[in-house]
Amino acid sequence: MRPPRRPGPRGGACSTCLTETAKGRKWTSTFRRKCLRPCRSSCFSMEDTGRVEGSEGAVFSVDRTQKQPSGQVASSCPIFVSSCSKDTSAFMVSPLTAQGVAVVIVAYDIAPKGTLDKMVDQVTRSVASVQKRYPGNRGIHLCGHSAGAHLAAMMLLANWTKLGVTPNLKGLFLVSGIYDLEPVMHTSENAPLLVTLEDARRNSPQWHLEMAPAQPADPGCRILVIVGQHDSPEFHRQSREFYQALRRRSWEASFEELRDVDHFEVLWNLTQKDYVLTQIILKTIFQES
Repeated sequence: MRPPRRPGPRGGACSTCLTETAKGRKWTSTFRRKCLRPCRSSCFSMEDTGRVEGSEGAVFSVDRTQKQPSGQVASSCPIFVSSCSKDTSAFMVSPLTAQGVAVVIVAYDIAPKGTLDKMVDQVTRSVASVQKRYPGNRGIHLCGHSAGAHLAAMMLLANWTKLGVTPNLKGLFLVSGIYDLEPVMHTSENAPLLVTLEDARRNSPQWHLEMAPAQPADPGCRILVIVGQHDSPEFHRQSREFYQALRRRSWEASFEELRDVDHFEVLWNLTQKDYVLTQIILKTIFQES
C-alpha cells in the first residue's frame, strides 16, 4: 500500500485528484525530490511470512551457503524491526547497527499482489518469527513510515496466541502514518487495493482502538507517534488523533512533530546519527533494553 500523495515542490503548487478534492481530504505532501542510493542489502525468505531483509554486514545478513541469517549476536541485543522495504529503509541502518542494535527489515506483498489482510498477516508472522528465532533478545522495537506505520500499528492488535509466541515488544516508532483507512477509499490509491468499508475498518488501528479497544499487553511498551512539520494536513490529523486514542486507552504514548521536514525527509534523515529522530530511537531502545 502506498501513501496517498500528489508531490510538488515545497512552497509551490501541488495537484490532487478529483475524488480527493471532493471528499475534502488534504493528502497532498510537499517535498523536494532527492536521489538517495540505498546501501546494498540481501534477504532470505521466512516460511509462511513476508520477506525479512537485512543489510550486509549487520547481524541479519545472509549466509549465502546456508540460506539462513547469520545473526548470532541478535540473541542478546535489542532488535529494531522496520516494516518498510529495503529500498526505502535499508539505507538508514548504519547509525543503529553502529550502536549494537540488530536491524531486521520486513517486506510484504504490496497491492495488487497483496491484499490489506495479507500484508498485515505477513508482518505479524514475520515479527513472531523474529521472536522465535531470537527468544533471548533485549527487546523488539517496531518502526514504520507512512503505510508501514499502519502495519506496525496493527501489531498492537495482533492475536499472538494463535502464533504460539508473544513478541518481546518494547517500543513502536510510528512515523507519518495512516491509521484510519476509510479516507483512502476515496482516493486514487484505492484502485489497486479495492478497499471496501469492511476492509478499511477491519484493518484500521484507529477504528479498533475506538470501537473495540485492546488493553496494553505490556504497560511498559512505549509508542512514539511522529509527524513531520511539512507533512500533509491529513497525516497530521491522523497522527494526532491516533496518539489521542492511545492515551485514552492507557497506552504509554507520546507525540512528536519534527521541525523543518516533510513526509520523506522525516525518514531519509535517519542516515544521520545526530538527527533528532535517530537520537530519539536510540535513547528509547537503550532505556528499555
